[in-house]
Amino acid sequence: LVVDTGIHWKRWSREQAINYLIENTCLKKQKIITEVERYFVYPGQACSYMIGCQVILSLREKAQTVLGDKFDLKQFHDVVLLNGSLPLNMLEKIIDEFIKTKMQDI
Repeated sequence: LVVDTGIHWKRWSREQAINYLIENTCLKKQKIITEVERYFVYPGQACSYMIGCQVILSLREKAQTVLGDKFDLKQFHDVVLLNGSLPLNMLEKIIDEFIKTKMQDI
């Protein structure tokens, strides 16, 4: 997120972005270069990944809270992954249906 914002808002150069990651991560230089080049080509990608991560974690927490001991992390992951790439609001509906179905089994 920092590098994506640095590049596209602060106008960091390629070298500035690479140096930031060298100083602040333990990634190998080739991986850093690959990441920086991706950030230059796809503005906002890191932010969208983080938003998706936060939504999925929130949905998992919701499922855990509602289902309690009946929550199965593998089943949750299966539901998320089996549906492939889709809008987050659709994923929320799918997880709500998953919870509803599991509640009927309780």
